[in-house]
Amino acid sequence: MTDPRPASRTGGELIVDCLAAQGIEHVFCIPGESYLAVLDGLYEHKIEVTVCRQEAGAVMMADAVGRLTGRPGVAMVTRGPGATNAAHGIHIAEHDSVPLILFVGHVERGVRGRGAWQEIDYKAVFGTMAKWVVEVDDAARIPEIVSRAFHVAMQGRPGPVVIALPEDMLLDRVTAAPGPRVEPVEIWPGQTQMAELQKRLWAARRPVLVLGGGGWSETACARVRRFAERFDLPVATSFRRAMLFPGDHPNYAGEIGLGPNPKLARRIAEADLVILAGGRMSEVPSQAYTLFDVPAPRQTLVHVHADAAELGKVYHPALGINASPNAFAAALETLQPPTAIAWADDTKQAREDYLGWTEQPTRLPGAFQYGEAMAWLRNRLPEDAVVTNGAGNYAIWVGRYLRYRRFGTQLAPVSGSMGYGLPAAVGAKRQFPQRMVVCFAGDGCFLMNGQEFATAVQYELPIIVVVVDNGMYGTIRMHQEREYPGRVSATRLNNPDFAAYAVAFGGHGERVETTEQFAPAFERAAASGKPSILHVLMDPEAITPATTLTALREKSLAGK
Repeated sequence: MTDPRPASRTGGELIVDCLAAQGIEHVFCIPGESYLAVLDGLYEHKIEVTVCRQEAGAVMMADAVGRLTGRPGVAMVTRGPGATNAAHGIHIAEHDSVPLILFVGHVERGVRGRGAWQEIDYKAVFGTMAKWVVEVDDAARIPEIVSRAFHVAMQGRPGPVVIALPEDMLLDRVTAAPGPRVEPVEIWPGQTQMAELQKRLWAARRPVLVLGGGGWSETACARVRRFAERFDLPVATSFRRAMLFPGDHPNYAGEIGLGPNPKLARRIAEADLVILAGGRMSEVPSQAYTLFDVPAPRQTLVHVHADAAELGKVYHPALGINASPNAFAAALETLQPPTAIAWADDTKQAREDYLGWTEQPTRLPGAFQYGEAMAWLRNRLPEDAVVTNGAGNYAIWVGRYLRYRRFGTQLAPVSGSMGYGLPAAVGAKRQFPQRMVVCFAGDGCFLMNGQEFATAVQYELPIIVVVVDNGMYGTIRMHQEREYPGRVSATRLNNPDFAAYAVAFGGHGERVETTEQFAPAFERAAASGKPSILHVLMDPEAITPATTLTALREKSLAGK
């Protein structure tokens, strides 16, 4: 007769069993003596372990998995400096609404509060960034806490959870069993709300649909696309959420983010009805809170969000709908368009405005024309290619000239965090090894987490990294020339040979100095079968797709 009771196991083993029960396939970590028992539990398990080179990189890789799958990515780090390094990635996940679980090794229970080796107060450190911070005091409660962590990370507005693991607790033997697989509870809009939405759409003359936030799926995006087609709505995506609507679709009007198309910004500002689905319309997409009056927008605002606390937090909506993206998208299929669509010509014009803004790149100083390279690449990349980037002016070209055609192809931090692109590319390639993964990074951005190129080499992940080198922290230099023209301070960079850097790690590297060299170099990188770096030399004058440093300086001096 089979014993129905679970077998005795250590807390470390139980952590791993609970992760397996939740369908976790990858764990990203920096090893530490504080959680050796968990590492030992992974020794003979089917969960793949990716050993990283810095804790921030490990969490960003887990973040990428959370974005691509909708289920929490998992990272593990040690206490003290390991945890504080990891905080970088937790802030990104919080700002960007990404489900993620971070396990942090902790000091033994008997010495807490004494300032023991690498001890920190996790609730104080992560309390303002994570949705939940908890310490496991009793190994028997591990299934309960892990189950709750998955619920918290995925439900409502997704976000990160931090779990501290006392070292001695992980050695305790218990007979607890893993909990069942967690599925997030969808928040459905009411029929009355959807009827009101249809009523307001029928009365509109200049409506716009804006998609943003987290918690989306490929199915939800397909349903929103069908809704936009039936109502012939112009659709914009919020900052770094372009993958929520196909860039080649006739209803797509562009991304509202940093340096947006002025015509799109004006269209949203002058709309009589804005349906904001999933996003918060925070500082960047709202153009520093100028597109909508605070607290009462002049437009009729329908705000749809999975977190009830976001409804009315900044903007008072004419209609607030507390619903998760998947449920809201499903409910949209019940709405019926008006017999005559009053805004059809506006939708065509919105598309023409988008193409006029993105189709033909502006020529700027330098032998390498970044915009032309992006225009070539948008026709070269497979539809399911994953494109990653961190933060910096180099990312403006990526957002403006590439086309995202399906969900799960864009990994970029709404938080504006540098150093994200390379770890995200590693995480994406670990999750989907069959898909092409291309990372864009500025020279400053790349060296924030450039050591993770070693991780790509170790696991034979043939990502392609395009390092755009203009010898400076370009975004800060841009602001510097606007505010303090000609007074260059703390923004110059002396960079290494990034192509040689790739080769030194065991990858493929090439130097690109002209536009004509880019396409052949990219094809050689793709054919190499190795992690690759294309070191692209950019004229520092070409500070944005629309202007130069000299023009910015002269304009600022003229205004003083």
